[in-house]
Amino acid sequence: MVLDFPLTVVTAPLFSFVISFVSILWLINARSNWLLDQPNRRSLHAKPVPRSGGLGVLSGIIITWLLYGVTLPAALWIGIILLMTISFIDDIRGASVSSRLLMQLAAAVIFVIGFLQDYHYEWWLMLCIVLMIVWMSNLYNFMDGSDGLSGGMTVIGFGFYGWFALLQGNHHFALINLAIAAAALAFLLHNFYPARIFLGDVGSVPLGFIAAALGVIGWADGLWSGWFPVLVFSPFIADATVTLIKRMLRCEKIWLAHREHYYQHL
Repeated sequence: MVLDFPLTVVTAPLFSFVISFVSILWLINARSNWLLDQPNRRSLHAKPVPRSGGLGVLSGIIITWLLYGVTLPAALWIGIILLMTISFIDDIRGASVSSRLLMQLAAAVIFVIGFLQDYHYEWWLMLCIVLMIVWMSNLYNFMDGSDGLSGGMTVIGFGFYGWFALLQGNHHFALINLAIAAAALAFLLHNFYPARIFLGDVGSVPLGFIAAALGVIGWADGLWSGWFPVLVFSPFIADATVTLIKRMLRCEKIWLAHREHYYQHL
């Protein structure tokens, strides 16, 4: 199949890659003690590593989106800003579980009401979507614990979003997603073992939110079925969900950090 698409679908991801790569390189060289991830009993790294990579990834994405004039729901922007803010605070000095969950819930509700109100879906379906977005935001953070894992999933997941949008002839939505995949690829070059930088909560939580939100947008606009985003991000969803269910059945405190994910066993 020969795809016919505008040059911006190529130049935007390239621009996103360059901005993210340079930003992340600067963050690596500008180490600060308050942004270092100190090893602990659950860590897979042995020495302190900067956890500010998400700032570089999101800078590439957001600058590219603004430069290329992409059209996104205002509710999505609000959600991204809210989650970047609380997650950055958590990376710097820590934030309570309740405050993080409240902000994630607020971001999901604002997005669902702001974007889906004109689609007239049943209330129970919108509630399910809210819970799904909150869970995706969290599980992306849970799975961000091994070199190359979250970066690789982001490249693959949003790469498939972009590719499928191209196949459907929606070049605008393809550009949005391919810019994310390109920014993640720039991060991945710094995150392969031994990682020189981590995403941090400021990267993983908003990326999980964006993955869920763009999946909902593509579904609502008829680009794909509701199962497509689940299938694309199934490695993360399956691991995190099965692990959570197992811990709940054992009556463990599921809000506490642990080392029981399948990727951690591997």
